[in-house]
Formats: sequence, C-alpha cells, structure tokens
Amino acid sequence: MSTVIDAAPRTTLEVAGTTDRFPVARIYCVGRNYAEHAREMGHDPDREPPFFFMKPADAILPSGEDFPYPVASSNVHHEIELVVALGKGGKDIPEADAMDHIYGYGVGIDMTRRDLQGEAKKMGRPWDTGKAFDHSAPCTKIHAVSDIGHPDGSAAIWLEIDGETKQKSELDKLIWSIPEVISYLSGLFELQPGDLIYTGTPAGVGAVQRGNAIRGGVDGVDILETKVV
Repeated sequence: MSTVIDAAPRTTLEVAGTTDRFPVARIYCVGRNYAEHAREMGHDPDREPPFFFMKPADAILPSGEDFPYPVASSNVHHEIELVVALGKGGKDIPEADAMDHIYGYGVGIDMTRRDLQGEAKKMGRPWDTGKAFDHSAPCTKIHAVSDIGHPDGSAAIWLEIDGETKQKSELDKLIWSIPEVISYLSGLFELQPGDLIYTGTPAGVGAVQRGNAIRGGVDGVDILETKVV
C-alpha cells in the first residue's frame, strides 16, 4: 500500500544482549506513584487513585545520547522511573494475570517542563506541553524478563546529577504496584504489545541545567546516562 507522504519511522529500542529491536507503541506515565514525591508536589497519596498521562513514542531518547534542553522553558526537571515494556496487550486484565503481559523492563526519565506544566495546572489544561515534548522520554535498552526476571521490590531506584545523588528510593515504595497499574490502565485503554509504562518517580525531582551529566538506574535492571546540552 502506498501512502501520500513518507511516514516517520517507527520508534524502537534495543533489546539487551540481542540484535533485536523492541517496537514502541504508546508511552503511558503514572502520576505521583511514590508517596514522598506526591507529598513534595503538594498532594495526599493516601486518597488519590492512579492517574495517567501520555508521551508520544518518538519522544524516546536512547540512553547515551545527549538530551537537548527544550525550547519555551527555563525549568526542566528530571524524574527517574522504572519502565515496563508490554509484550501482550488486552482489556480489563486481572491483577493476577498482569505480570504475564510484561516482555521486559528498562529505566527511563520523565523529563518535564515544570514551568509549562505548572501553567497548565493553574488553567485546568492538559499537561502535553509540559510532558510530551521532543526527547522527553530518555530510556535504556529493554531487558527481557527471560533474562533478568522481575525486579525485586527492595531494588533501589536512583538518579545522580554530576555525581551527586538527587533521587533515591526502593521499588516497594510504589503506591500502586506494577500489577495494579497494568490492571487499572487496561480498564481505561486496550493495551497493545509495545506499550511502555513509566511507573512513577520517587521524591527529589529537580531542575537540570545545560552541561549536567545525568546518571540514574534501577538495581538489577540497567543504568541510564545522558548529558544536557
């Protein structure tokens, strides 16, 4: 089938230890999924059900590539996250079956134009300008469950800027667990193979500046590196 214009190539990520590629369908992000981060953003984590926002697939920035400081902002923040890569889709997935839908894991950063997000919040508008801009989803290679298993709940999640630790927590501090997130999300959307879920960030988010070297990871999964340029 011919198309009337040249289509943009589909975004893919490397699959660790192979020459294969993981095709990215959609990127879902879970908002305020660590209690301390929810509190630092002025919210009560004990009362709020999970909520989600999205980034386009081509917002992916592979680990090791430079992060270009985005236009129209002077307050860009880092948010380190465990990334779940789905191998199977579905609707209304029971929590007991949710882990069977996971192909693998990566480590990502939800880069945020905090000033634009703040303006959108005040005006009751969507967050797209603050969250869904170009290169806003740095991510490592995808590591298959068959190779690394599922991350342990006690695994540390952390981020450093220029060698100084800014964020550090453990995966068991998630308010909504990975099976709960997948199940809940599948009640809102029909999930597809290739969907990525950025599962939330711990406390300590803050601004980045041009020249910063960012390094973050989830123990047992991978380490992400990028430089702000």
